Amino acid sequence: MDKNLQKPKIHRVATVAQSRLFTVESIDLEFRNGARRVYERMKPSHREAVMIVPVLEDHLLLIREYGAGIEDYELGFPKGLIDHGEGVMEAANRELMEEAGFGGRHFTFLRRLSMAPSYFSSKMHIVVAQDLYPQQLQGDEPEPLPLVRWPISRMLALLDEPDFCEARNVSALFLAHTWLNRTPGEE
Repeated sequence: MDKNLQKPKIHRVATVAQSRLFTVESIDLEFRNGARRVYERMKPSHREAVMIVPVLEDHLLLIREYGAGIEDYELGFPKGLIDHGEGVMEAANRELMEEAGFGGRHFTFLRRLSMAPSYFSSKMHIVVAQDLYPQQLQGDEPEPLPLVRWPISRMLALLDEPDFCEARNVSALFLAHTWLNRTPGEE
């Protein structure tokens, strides 16, 4: 990050729309060159999320989950919000149990991602889960999520699947592929 960049001055933040789930704000900004703009964004949230790339022997575990925004099912990795007071790895294990029916004994943090930072403050932690064991927890999903086992040897072939196209899943796939194929001793 360029330490010399001066952030725009915020003159005003106002709520312009609100629903049960979302609050839209307008933010009046003045940039260092004097230009003024009014942007809209989702009200910043301090809650973060986690996405888990589960590895069971020589397979990845994925789920199919309905996405109301696209009005269809999407193939992807288990994910969810980190509850208040919960750590990243604790949330990863809970979400893995709720969505995939497995717990993990070993978790490796890969990266924290932002999503559409012009509009959202959301952060998602990408982790790999290994040494899995069957363990189911009741989650908030309205229906059971079908589990898909995908061979690690063909993990990049997921990119050819028409229902594996959500950007965070694709990012997690590339991060996990790089991590799983690192040379011994490389961290």
